[in-house]
Amino acid sequence: MDRVDTATRSRMMAAIRGKDTEPEMIVRRFLHRRGYRYRLHRKDLPGKPDLVLPRLKVCIFVHGCFWHRHSGCAFATTPSTRLDFWSEKFKKNVARDLANIDALEAAGWSVLIVWECQLKRGLDTLERLDQKLRLLDSTRSASH
Repeated sequence: MDRVDTATRSRMMAAIRGKDTEPEMIVRRFLHRRGYRYRLHRKDLPGKPDLVLPRLKVCIFVHGCFWHRHSGCAFATTPSTRLDFWSEKFKKNVARDLANIDALEAAGWSVLIVWECQLKRGLDTLERLDQKLRLLDSTRSASH
């Protein structure tokens, strides 16, 4: 049984944003401070990645654990009502994410995922992201 009435739940769900979320803004501010320049939500790429670093040919998705089903995460809960609906919804989300990643990688892009819960743990997630980007930059530079 839901703890809030249907109208309240509908209003709450409608308020969930797909762009410019707090986790995404944390990643964007960090990368900008580190000197990375990026494009946002490029519609010409599969999945409209949250951040695209064209020079490095890297796409970054900042995923919410609930919607994108972060395996083993405490935030990847399943609502107790309408179980069939939610199961199908989550299954489609995960399948779509995998298809988008495959399409991007097939087109020569590197794909990085930052999970919402990782950002809640502290700066080490952002530092690891910076290290991955530097590694990708050095390997791309060496191959040209």
